[in-house]
Amino acid sequence: MKTKIWLSSPHMGSNELEYVKQAFDTNWIAPLGPLVNLFEEKLGERTAVSHVAALSSGTAAIHLSLKLLNVEDGDIVLCQSLTFSASANPIVYERAQPVFIDSEPDTWNMCPSALKEAIEYFIALGRKPKAIIVVHLYGMPAKMEAIMKIASDCDIPVIEDAAEALGSSIDNKPCGSFGTFGVLSFNGNKIITTSGGGALLSENAEHIAKAKFFATQARDTAPHYQHSEIGYNYRLSNVLAGIGIGQLEVLDDRIKARRSNFEYYKAQLSHIPGISFLEEQQGAFSNRWLTCILINPEKNNGIDADRIRIALEAKNIESRPLWKPMHLQPVFADAPYFGNKNAENLFAQGLCLPSGSNLTEEDLQRVVTVIRNIF
Repeated sequence: MKTKIWLSSPHMGSNELEYVKQAFDTNWIAPLGPLVNLFEEKLGERTAVSHVAALSSGTAAIHLSLKLLNVEDGDIVLCQSLTFSASANPIVYERAQPVFIDSEPDTWNMCPSALKEAIEYFIALGRKPKAIIVVHLYGMPAKMEAIMKIASDCDIPVIEDAAEALGSSIDNKPCGSFGTFGVLSFNGNKIITTSGGGALLSENAEHIAKAKFFATQARDTAPHYQHSEIGYNYRLSNVLAGIGIGQLEVLDDRIKARRSNFEYYKAQLSHIPGISFLEEQQGAFSNRWLTCILINPEKNNGIDADRIRIALEAKNIESRPLWKPMHLQPVFADAPYFGNKNAENLFAQGLCLPSGSNLTEEDLQRVVTVIRNIF
């Protein structure tokens, strides 16, 4: 059996160990420390956002953003349906009501028309939504101009889930800098990683200061341990921040490699009937975190995405379907949904191909050969 080809494995650079060694040499092993401060500073520079809180995960960042927006029991929060469950789960942490919004076919992200319909529906009921969670899926920027206008017209804050989109931009404005809050993830499979970690971004200094307070168990200013509010253990460790600093130094290289993967797959597979690729819209720049294809069995004698996935798996190559929409998940079976069937169709036809920045040309050839042989 040939070596495993992973969907998106971590890719370490040359300097991460130096920063980790610095943490060890200075005995800054406990949470927080100078490397956390430096990592936050560098993230702010990269995303063009003034204030950053480095956290234990992107999920923690979404949760804190909801708390900072005073989302409470029974509040409506509008969330993109085609996403990972971490985008939606924090809504339930605060006992709010998730309402899921369909995708549009151009970017596979939140549909502005369905979003507007949902807002108007709940406003008519006297239940104005408390927040909107939009996701830049697979590194592809959402239609933020339209979404932000709708949100602004209705005075609803936007939480911008850019967990998969560090390095992506719209007209050179970085993803994560459009909303009231931006969210990043540094999980092991992301374009850069701290093993586990995330960040909350905002132009509001008070919001980020409060986020850091909540993230360190909401400890009051006192010589003893005193708590007037419920807090969380959500801060990033100094050691992991060191990894993040080293990873940020090679982010542009990682983006270049992943975009090269996309171009290779497109050149090798786009001529096959029924296979299509997600293209960048005007002004959009995608980090191409994952290269995803759609396979339409009606155009290729019945070959579907799952047949390709199984064939790749047989050759020790990892691939996976697109995210199963949240409105189809058993845990959210009773949640309202606005839109058509775009998200469902994308899930039915979509497949994520191996996209790691450490893939070799031989790896890419193996993937393409398996797919071509099916057809």
